Formats: sequence, C-alpha cells, structure tokens
Amino acid sequence: MKKFVFATAMAAATLGLAACDVDQTEEAELPEVEGGNMPEFDVETADVDVGTEEVTVDVPTVDVDMPDDAEGEPVTGSE
Repeated sequence: MKKFVFATAMAAATLGLAACDVDQTEEAELPEVEGGNMPEFDVETADVDVGTEEVTVDVPTVDVDMPDDAEGEPVTGSE
C-alpha cells in the first residue's frame, strides 16, 4: 500500500512539473554572514478546463443477518 501511495504521489508531482514552464530570472548567490540572495523564478502553469457530468449509479441494497450467540443475543464483534 505504501508503494502505491508513493508511486501515485510521484506520478502527480511529475505531471504537475511537466505542466509548468519555469524560467529562472535571477542567479543564486552563496549567503554571506549578513545575508544572501535566493534565486527568483517565473512559473506559468498550464490552463486546465474541467467540466462536470452528472452520473447516476445504482447501488445495491445489502441485507446482512448477524449470527446469534448462545443466549440469543446478536454477535457484534466488540467482545
């Protein structure tokens, strides 16, 4: 299960990065004792149009008969 979650997260991150156009606008500098300079980036993300569609799903009714114990009480599984 952990491998599936990791693979799904990696796929989502890869897709997210592939949908972006990243241009570095400033070079980084190593910080001095008083401070430093972080690089700056312009990121243009992809435009995504998401539509909706109404879907009807028929869900079956499930009837479960729980077994009774020796005294005739239903067994709940919390004992």
